[in-house]
Amino acid sequence: MKAADPQGLPHVVAVGAGRMGRGIAIAFAYAGHRVSLVDLRTRSDEAWRKLADEARTEIEGSLSGLAALGVLAAEQVQAIAQRVQLVRADEAPAALAAAELVFEGVPETLEAKREAFEHINAHCSDDAILTSTTSSILVTQIAEFVKRPQRFLNIHWLNPAYVIPVVELSHHDGTDLAVLTRAKAVLEGIGKLPVVCGPTPGYIVPRLQALVMNEAARMIEEGAATAEEIDKATRYGLGLRFAALGVVEFIDFGGADILHHASREMSGSIDAARYRAPAILGRMMEEGRLGLKTGSGFYDYAGRDVAAYRGDVLLRTLGMLKHAGLWRAPAEATRG
Repeated sequence: MKAADPQGLPHVVAVGAGRMGRGIAIAFAYAGHRVSLVDLRTRSDEAWRKLADEARTEIEGSLSGLAALGVLAAEQVQAIAQRVQLVRADEAPAALAAAELVFEGVPETLEAKREAFEHINAHCSDDAILTSTTSSILVTQIAEFVKRPQRFLNIHWLNPAYVIPVVELSHHDGTDLAVLTRAKAVLEGIGKLPVVCGPTPGYIVPRLQALVMNEAARMIEEGAATAEEIDKATRYGLGLRFAALGVVEFIDFGGADILHHASREMSGSIDAARYRAPAILGRMMEEGRLGLKTGSGFYDYAGRDVAAYRGDVLLRTLGMLKHAGLWRAPAEATRG
């Protein structure tokens, strides 16, 4: 029987006591959950103590770092850290039996995932939600290892897991909608912003950021700009704008035609394969769905107060400028 949490919070188990498991444990412990950080590898007493000491030191160190920045009081560090129970392999069955939500975070190989889910299947209750935190393996591949795969999905955290709000949920065709809804609700309950995608390689964030990072490396390789100049441009240009506007919202705000023409020019001058616009952009051009200025694009703006929306976007952008310390008051009028 599962032990009842005094606050009625679901009991969370992170399988794999490495960096990702520790980050997930911190995120849930910070929000008041009891968390079991489970190591499935059979180790000697000495090896287990070493791993446990490393995990405890990292968890307490991360929380102390937050305390140093004023995010929490120093006296709260130990109380939060103590919500995380470190569990060695011989005690894993009992911890898994009590789990209501499991995050598998073992090394990124199919064999390691298969072995982990053999343990999880054997000891977890049939109604526990099972997830993998894989950053590279499709949800459909791992679902094959799961008993009752309708309660399974991938949940990808961005490092550091206890800081970054977005968590990506990748479901397969057999994932029960109630399971997806429950997983989202639990994540929202600890202050996360879950985003959902299907069984696609790279989820959303890694797929987008890989393109940007590779292109930055190419520019350095070509001598187009230095690392310092590229980082300045991305922090205070690209990054600042995309912090105020989502990528797709940004396309609509400026106009799909601008992206269409820019893609045509750069596909000709840089690389046709990398900069060729997708077919959907061509269809939007043909249909006159250019975004905000035509009333529809990727979003529908019918009935929307466009002036108020533009004002809101400006306010968001100014907020990012002020946060970065880059907003300047107007100069005093010059005297003749």
